[in-house]
Amino acid sequence: MASSSSSSDPGSSSKKPLGKMADWFRKTLSKKSKKMPSSPKSTPRKQPTSEDGTTVQDLRSAATSTPEASSSPSSSRWSRDYDICVCHSEEDLSAAQELVSYLESGPGSLRCFLQLRDATPGSAIVSELCQALSGSHCRVLLITPSFLLDPWCKYQMLQALSQAPSSEGRIIPLLAGISRDACPAELRFMYFVDGRGPDKGFRQVREAVLRYLQTLS
Repeated sequence: MASSSSSSDPGSSSKKPLGKMADWFRKTLSKKSKKMPSSPKSTPRKQPTSEDGTTVQDLRSAATSTPEASSSPSSSRWSRDYDICVCHSEEDLSAAQELVSYLESGPGSLRCFLQLRDATPGSAIVSELCQALSGSHCRVLLITPSFLLDPWCKYQMLQALSQAPSSEGRIIPLLAGISRDACPAELRFMYFVDGRGPDKGFRQVREAVLRYLQTLS
């Protein structure tokens, strides 16, 4: 019966080496997992640069950036089309043109509206005047004997006063060839420029306009 006691299961010899192999495999995997970092740190990618050292990201940012605020007008002066609207009679066109030439070529390069020069052909005269008055910071009234006799000039004056009733330096009467007593009653509460000087009062008009424009910045 000794032979029966010494005999074993035929599959027992193959189970033991398989168990050892499984243990060895587990140990090998555990060692590899310990050597691998759990959370590897990614190194930042270096941006390619151009010859002057500018990165591609910088170029993209510059291309998509909005214009700087400095490119926009820095003063409310540019919120209107003109600095001055010159009101005059047709008989005084030469004097008005001389005044406009002086103002536009002098310091500040003042922008003037002269109706017979700047009005849109085919448009309504009254509409053009009202738009020019509302689109100008200051209004110069060239008061002459012809101005006083012209109903259209009186309409210009009243429109200018209706848009700037308190004046505040926006309406500048330039008296040429008349005395203060002959000045329209609507303008007698304002300081006027005397056109009898050597420069016909043009310099004083320019200084008054520039002084007003400085209050807008």
